[in-house]
Amino acid sequence: MRAIITGGCGFIGSAVCRHVVEDLGWSILNVDKLTYAANPENLASIEAREAYRFLQADICDLPAMQAAFDDFRPDAVIHLAAESHVDRSITGSAEFVQTNVVGTHSLLEAARGYFGELAGPAREAFRFVHVSTDEVYGSLGPTGLFTETTAYDPRSPYSASKAASDHLVSAWFETYGLPTLITNCSNNYGPFHFPEKLIPLVILNAMAGKPLPVYGDGSNVRDWLYVEDHARGIVAAALKGKPGEKYNFGGRAERRNLEVVEGICDALDEAVPGDTSRRRLITFVTDRPGHDKRYAIDCTKAERELGWTQTVSFEEGLRQTVRWYLDNESWWRPLRDGVYAGDRLGLVATGG
Repeated sequence: MRAIITGGCGFIGSAVCRHVVEDLGWSILNVDKLTYAANPENLASIEAREAYRFLQADICDLPAMQAAFDDFRPDAVIHLAAESHVDRSITGSAEFVQTNVVGTHSLLEAARGYFGELAGPAREAFRFVHVSTDEVYGSLGPTGLFTETTAYDPRSPYSASKAASDHLVSAWFETYGLPTLITNCSNNYGPFHFPEKLIPLVILNAMAGKPLPVYGDGSNVRDWLYVEDHARGIVAAALKGKPGEKYNFGGRAERRNLEVVEGICDALDEAVPGDTSRRRLITFVTDRPGHDKRYAIDCTKAERELGWTQTVSFEEGLRQTVRWYLDNESWWRPLRDGVYAGDRLGLVATGG
């Protein structure tokens, strides 16, 4: 199996790359622009392997994408390259539209041209998997779950840009017959997570004895999925999914944000006991603009049709993640010192 994987130096993308090379023996071309959140160190375990190739390129560059397809001749595309941090999208939406919408269009066009030249078994087997988010569905009330047929209702510049890219992918299937699939996932967590996101941010702040920011009253609910479980799901969609279909991946692990932060404190207290609980560091801050109240995914379809299931519980995954950050300061310290120090992002100025 030969696959082009975009955004392979990112958090989820690197988990997919490691899985398919180490566990499945695929040959891959990792196409990554190497923005602030990309880190080649995420792929240190496979970078020297013959089956791994890297191309530093922007997915918005259509000629570069066309050349990549012509040169590598993939059996599949797994498209993960995206700007993904909601807070950054609030104050810098243009970059999200450019990468997530324009970039996805460019990649679809490159794939369409390549697919048009395929014949026989190669044409039958080709797949384009677009990796998206549950945030495109908007905000749930106290009950209910997102399914593959839930209407889109994005609330942030980030989720709006991902919703637009999802619609492009669906349109290229319906209009041009490109064999695309879309996956939507709940919040991922685990090793190699860039420290602007909630769980790694709280872990590193707690390790340093710094305040642990919780938006609003901490009652917003997210469903949490261990990143390596998600990587297996994405690959299952590429291998077993039906073109034109969507598959949702969730962890069946709904937690209030405050519960997540408290769980991190408890896991750190267990691993590295201090004089008092790190829960004392919890600090409530002004809520994020347009903060969706609750996300929760019904992943029954992926379980039934792809044979996928999550294997890591949230409690175990959180312990493993805390331990990884404790053991891998050489990975996160350069990011914390030189790229992102943990400051609040996404604040919108208000005036009279």
